[in-house]
Amino acid sequence: MATRTTRSSAVKEAALFASSETDPVPQQLSSPPATPNPTKKKATPTKKAANSKVTPRATPAVKKEAKMSVPSTPASTGKKRKRVNTVKLEEDINELSHNLGKAVAASEGAVKEEVNAGMQPSAKSSRVKSAAAKVPVKEAEAVVQAATATDTSPEESPTKKTRKVKANPYGLTPGKTPYPDWPHPTPEECQEVNDLLSTVHGKVHAPATIPAPSTTVSGCGEVPSILDALIRTLLSAATTGTNSSRAFKGLVEKFGILQEGIGKGSVDWDKVRRADVKAVFEAIKSGGLAVTKSKRIKEILNMVYEENTSRRDALVNVKQDENAEGPKGAENETEEQKDAEIIRAEEHVLSLDHLHTLSSDDALNTLIKYPGIGPKTASCVLLFCMQRPSFAVDTHVFRLCKWLNWVPPDKATRNTAYSHCEVRVPDGLKYPLHQLLIRHGKTCPRCRAATGEGGGDWNKGCPIEHLVKRSGKRKGGLARSQSKNQAGKKGKKGGSSEDGGEESEEPGMDVDDEEDQEGGESGDEDGEE
Repeated sequence: MATRTTRSSAVKEAALFASSETDPVPQQLSSPPATPNPTKKKATPTKKAANSKVTPRATPAVKKEAKMSVPSTPASTGKKRKRVNTVKLEEDINELSHNLGKAVAASEGAVKEEVNAGMQPSAKSSRVKSAAAKVPVKEAEAVVQAATATDTSPEESPTKKTRKVKANPYGLTPGKTPYPDWPHPTPEECQEVNDLLSTVHGKVHAPATIPAPSTTVSGCGEVPSILDALIRTLLSAATTGTNSSRAFKGLVEKFGILQEGIGKGSVDWDKVRRADVKAVFEAIKSGGLAVTKSKRIKEILNMVYEENTSRRDALVNVKQDENAEGPKGAENETEEQKDAEIIRAEEHVLSLDHLHTLSSDDALNTLIKYPGIGPKTASCVLLFCMQRPSFAVDTHVFRLCKWLNWVPPDKATRNTAYSHCEVRVPDGLKYPLHQLLIRHGKTCPRCRAATGEGGGDWNKGCPIEHLVKRSGKRKGGLARSQSKNQAGKKGKKGGSSEDGGEESEEPGMDVDDEEDQEGGESGDEDGEE
């Protein structure tokens, strides 16, 4: 028995001695693995490493001999696995076979050169068997292609977030009514309401010229700059004139005003564009819905900046090549106007004044592509800033149009009411009727949204009492529970309310979704006094 053990031990000792010459790292199970040497382990053939692991595990005698020659330490199968994983991890890092995202980020350029040029793996990686190296290279190629596709996608680029715009997100019908069989309002009906309301609220006339911009009153578009009018109108949505003016004043104090040019006297919108959203929020937080509105303002200004740059490039190309196609509306601009547009873009003065060259329908369709801008807001810009006939329908106008039977009360939404009245209300009455209906909807003790028959002022009467048929239990009409089936489906965010509520102006929108608070939307109603 002793002789057999000695012979076997001698054979195993010889095998251990031969293995130790080819692999400098001890492989005894009873001793802890040495610190991995990346360079030498990378050059060590995988097959030899495997053989060296199997040999010392043949008999218990080998373990006994090893314990006599090396200081004993507790055996740990966990450390053995860790040593194997360490070698594997070293190969993974070099060959991009795991954690591909980090590996591509660290060595993407080198991998691209090897993949695109069809080169063999580098000398460093070729030390591993080619069969084991092919798979990681293929994996790296797939990751590089995927990363490249993601980086070049305009929708995923972090520097340019594109906003998908539907062709007709509001179902508008320019030039025709969505209710062709509905005969109201007639021109005579419009004139009658205008005359009756004028006796109470005073006559209203559109101004001959646009006044200089105010830095204390936001208004709702009655300023020379279209961009200025757009942002002011956005601030006025779903809040009172006092609150929107407070928010606009905050922008003036935070970002200053332009000292020259068409936007002279109003906010430096390019400075607002370059600021972060938090700074914009802090400036307008006193005006209500500041979280949403600050994001919308930033998105609009970034879009306008890109459009100004694109139009500038197109105008320059036309000057250099007469056959080149200019931007939309450029055919209606004089050479002086084109030069002024180029200069504004080069000086980073943000502007939408080129919309003056478009038709009213085209201008409105351009405005509603901006986030947070629906038909009512765009219509206000056309009416007050661009001085185009447009019958903007806010919550007060919509409520009274239904009560006056100007639109089908059980079918109409704010947007369909706009499309219908835009066709049927005479152009000369759109400005005064818009103003008068809003003033009446705010102040009339019977037509205000928040009053009812039990109110103390109800007996003061209404100048259009004989023309209206009010809805809502508080108004002496049908209760909401009785009339909602007649109203039809208005959408998740829409629907009629008993006080004349409204549906969302813009799909997916969260500024004009809010119902305008009692006291008005903004200075477009109050500022024209």
